[in-house]
Amino acid sequence: MADRWITDRAPSKRWPHYTRANAGEVLSVSASPLSQQFCWENGILLGWRDGYVRGGNYTLDEFTNGEPEVCGFFAGYFYINLANVRMQAVRSPLLTVEQLDLAFFGDHPEVPPYEAHPLDERPEMAEGILAHLGWVMTNTSIPEVDAEKQMTIELRRGRPDLATLSDAGLLTRARMLQPLLRKLFDSHTPPSSDSAIAPGILGAICAAIGEPETAMKLLAGIGDVDSAEPSYRMWDLSRIVNASAAVSKEFNAGLTGLVDRLSSSTDSEVKHFQAQFEQFLVEFGSRGPNEWEISADTWETKPAYAIAVIDRIRLQKDGESPTIRNARKAQERQALTQDVRNKVRPLGDELAGQLEGALTASSQMAIRERTKTNIIRALHEVRMAFRELGLRRAAQGTLKDPHHVFALLDSELDEFLFNPTSLTEVLAQRHAQWQALQLLEPPFFIKNGIVPPLSEYKKKGQSSATRAQVGDVVQGVPGCTGQYVGRARVILDPTEPGDLEPGDILIAPNTDPAWTPLFMSCGAVVVNVGAAISHAIIVSRELGLPCVVSATDATVRIIDGSLIEVNGDNGAVTILEVPA
Repeated sequence: MADRWITDRAPSKRWPHYTRANAGEVLSVSASPLSQQFCWENGILLGWRDGYVRGGNYTLDEFTNGEPEVCGFFAGYFYINLANVRMQAVRSPLLTVEQLDLAFFGDHPEVPPYEAHPLDERPEMAEGILAHLGWVMTNTSIPEVDAEKQMTIELRRGRPDLATLSDAGLLTRARMLQPLLRKLFDSHTPPSSDSAIAPGILGAICAAIGEPETAMKLLAGIGDVDSAEPSYRMWDLSRIVNASAAVSKEFNAGLTGLVDRLSSSTDSEVKHFQAQFEQFLVEFGSRGPNEWEISADTWETKPAYAIAVIDRIRLQKDGESPTIRNARKAQERQALTQDVRNKVRPLGDELAGQLEGALTASSQMAIRERTKTNIIRALHEVRMAFRELGLRRAAQGTLKDPHHVFALLDSELDEFLFNPTSLTEVLAQRHAQWQALQLLEPPFFIKNGIVPPLSEYKKKGQSSATRAQVGDVVQGVPGCTGQYVGRARVILDPTEPGDLEPGDILIAPNTDPAWTPLFMSCGAVVVNVGAAISHAIIVSRELGLPCVVSATDATVRIIDGSLIEVNGDNGAVTILEVPA
C-alpha cells in the first residue's frame, strides 16, 4: 500500500491541527472515494465554509484559494480542523478556547494547546459576532430550517422509480442534489457552532453559584429533537409487536429470515405491522450506521438493521416509554431552572440576563439536530441513485461488484457513464485498497500538519488499554446526570445488539442516530468519544439516561457483563464486579 491514499489532500498550513473527536461520531469508517469527493468536498464542505463565513466568525479570504479548510480527510478518515474551529472562541467575547475545547472535543489528554497566530485576532469582526450572539440568545427557531425539513421530506416522497431512469438520468439526479448538500450544510453550520454557546455560558453561571454539575441538567428534555424521532417511532412499533400474538410469534422465531417472514405473511395483524414498518422506512429509511457515508447500508437498504433494534426495544416495559422519560426530564429541568434563577438574581442583572440568553440559546441543539436530519435525507437520495447505478452495471458485467461504484472519483463519472469497461479493473483494485484502509486505526489527532504515512498506522484492535478490574474507574466526561448501576453490554455495531436487555448499560465506540433507539433498552450509556454537544448526549438528555462520553477505550477496558456504576454527574464509570 502506498503511503498516501488517492483522495488525500495536504493539511492546511494556516490551521494545521486536526482531530477525530466528534468527527469519529460522524464518519467512523474510511470514506469511499465517491462519498468523499462527490458529497463532501464538492458539496458539504463548501456549505460548511459558507456557513462559517455567514455566521460572522470568518471571512472568505481567510481560506487558502477558497479551499474549505474546515476539516480534512486522511486515509479516507474524516477529521475536524481543530485549529480552525477554535477561531470561534478566540474571536468571541463570550467564549474561551478552553470552553470550546471541552464542548467540542471532550476532556481528551492529547488536545494540542492553543498557540496564538498573528491572524487569529480580528477585532473588526467583534460587532458582527456580538450581533449574531444576540440573535442566538433571543431566538428559538429558524424558519428556513423548518422549510428545508419539509422540502427534504418531499424530496423522498417524490423520489421517482429509479429503476426506470436511464444511467444518465441517475447521474443527473445525483448531480442535482450536489448543490443541495452545500446549501443544507450552510444552514447546518451556524446552529452547529452555536450549540456550544449554551453549555459554555451555563457552565460558567452554575460554577458562579457553586453548582457546576447543574449546567447539564438545565439542558435536559428540551424536546423537538428530530434525531430522536426515529426512536419514538420504533417504540410505537415495538408496542404493536407486543400487542399482537401473531407478530410476537414471528419475532420470537428469531431474527434470521424475519424480514422475509413479515413481508410474506397473510395474517392481518402482521400485515398491519408491516404497513406501519414500511411507512417508517419511507420517513426514516435514510438513517443507519455510518449514514454520512453513501456506500453504507441504511434502514431502507437493509431493513433487518431496524428490525433488530425493534426486537430489543420490545423487551422494555411500557412504563419506560421515551415520552414518559422525556416528560420527567422536562419537569425536572423546569423546576431546576426556576431554582437557578432565584440563586442568580441576587448576583446582578447582567448575570441574570446571561442566564436567560443561554437558556434560549439551548434551542440551537435541537435546531442542529434538525439541520443534520435534513442533510441526511438529501444524502440518502444521492446514495440511492448511485446504488441503483452500481447494481445495474454489475448486472451488465461492467462492474465486478455493485459496491465498486463507490470507488469512483468525482472526475471519473462521465467516463464511467459512457465508457464503463475502461474502469472495471481500476475500480476493483481501488475498492480493495479502500477496504484495507478500514483495518487501520487513524490517529486521534493530526498535529502541526504532520500526517503519518499509512505504513505507520496501527491496526484496529491493537489497543494497549488494559482491562479494568474491580475498583477501577474509567473516567469520561459527564453527558447526562444521574447514577445507575447495571450490567455492561459492550456493543460495537448497532445492527448486532446481541443480548442487550432492559436495564443493561450500553458501552459503545461512538453513537450516531442508528445507535440511539437502543438507548430505550438501557439504564445508562457510556461512549468512547463525544463531548458536550455530541449526539449521544443530546438524545440521552431527551430520554433521561445517565450518560458518560469521552470515556477513552471504554469498549476495550470494560469487560462485557461487568457490573458497573455510571455517574453522569462527574463522568466516572466504576467497576463493581467482573465476570468470572
